[in-house]
Amino acid sequence: MSGTRVLVTGAAGFIGAFLCRRLLADGWEVVGLDNMNSYYDPGIKEDRLRMLRRADEDGRFTFVHGDLCDAALIERLFAENGFDAVVNLAAQAGVRYSIENPRAYVESNLVGFFNILEACRHHPVRHLVYASSSSVYGGNEKVPFSESDRVDSPVSLYAATKKSNELMAHAYSKLYSIPATGLRFFTVYGPMGRPDMAYFKFADTLRAGGTIKIYNMGDCRRDFTYVDDIVEGIARVVANPPEVGTGADGLPAAAHRVYNIGNSEPVQLLEFVGTLQRVLVEEGVLPAGYDFEAHCELVPMQPGDVPVTYADTSALERDFGYRPATRLEDGLRAFARWYRGYYIDRAGSR
Repeated sequence: MSGTRVLVTGAAGFIGAFLCRRLLADGWEVVGLDNMNSYYDPGIKEDRLRMLRRADEDGRFTFVHGDLCDAALIERLFAENGFDAVVNLAAQAGVRYSIENPRAYVESNLVGFFNILEACRHHPVRHLVYASSSSVYGGNEKVPFSESDRVDSPVSLYAATKKSNELMAHAYSKLYSIPATGLRFFTVYGPMGRPDMAYFKFADTLRAGGTIKIYNMGDCRRDFTYVDDIVEGIARVVANPPEVGTGADGLPAAAHRVYNIGNSEPVQLLEFVGTLQRVLVEEGVLPAGYDFEAHCELVPMQPGDVPVTYADTSALERDFGYRPATRLEDGLRAFARWYRGYYIDRAGSR
């Protein structure tokens, strides 16, 4: 499907910007939509857009500053562009933020996604790919998490909205023959990432001489997945839509799939912090001899959190010949190098 037109929502976001860059390199014409909200520093979003404009050597990237909840805007974009594919990454992110600000999740993650589904209904696309999350697994004790596991016990509203997206997409696929694929992302990290993510906040706090809080007394495991691995997975999926077929009842069957994208190697939180601390020193973000023990505090589990995330990615590997594989140290080192350039070297040059 390269060389055709794709809409990427959340284009100034972490995953969205790197995906747009990859799709441009693959020959796509890309329309990016983002509302540039201030959930975290919009300056990083602006820098991601500058990255995309530098990558757009022949004018195939168009940015639209707008909101997914604006149904008239979404309708106009679809009517004017005739998209071949849509990748919906726009969403209100963050588990803990959903506890204090639930309305933001209903508006963006439910109403916004409904607008995308309606647009795909009235302006058919060859493939709708959308972001789900490992959060849908809630407190599942069976690991690794498989797409066939039951996911009806969310522990946060964020997780509930992501599961709702999967159900909505399945229903629209069945009713209106929309080829759709949901991707359950597992703790994405890397350069130019989201400042609200733990690794980013740890770097900020340690650099400022503060104390980082390690939840569940350090007894958590996360399936950290490097952003380039996520983007590679999305690029492979978007180019290969599921086939629309007929069910036993003679009606169209739902052409809808869900895949995990994770590293399949969960890391204990204390090990993760130790690796992050080491590369921050080695890459010059923190001084040699930094007293980490004096700046770490073990605290209880927070509401909405889960003790472990662990992806079974065998379905992704089976269908697309791909499995994320970036080592945690390599990914964190790439983040540390970017962080130094962005916050330290650039500041020193002014």
